[in-house]
Amino acid sequence: MNFTQEQLNTIVNEALTEARKAAETALAQFGDRDACGFAWCNIYGVKGNTKLGKMLEKAGVRRSAYEKCYQMWNPSKLGVQSMGILEAGAEAAAQVFRKYGFTAYSGSRMD
Repeated sequence: MNFTQEQLNTIVNEALTEARKAAETALAQFGDRDACGFAWCNIYGVKGNTKLGKMLEKAGVRRSAYEKCYQMWNPSKLGVQSMGILEAGAEAAAQVFRKYGFTAYSGSRMD
């Protein structure tokens, strides 16, 4: 994958925007009353010492040493506790990254 920093910033911003929209839609539909938890988006297959890895970090995506991937915690940035709502946002972010050729998945856990 060959992206410029500007293109990658645009992709990350699109992922954040879509995550917010999905989470707000889920919140409006279900309310904040699901199990309390966390959600994130993992991006696999990018090494930290590569140009792409360094650009992801510049774009605000952090490297997870434990998961061995790049990770965005709560990409919706919505201040709710409902794991289902946060999962909707994380999945929307993962879909944006997959659209651009990344191997991305959403993840979650109960608190």
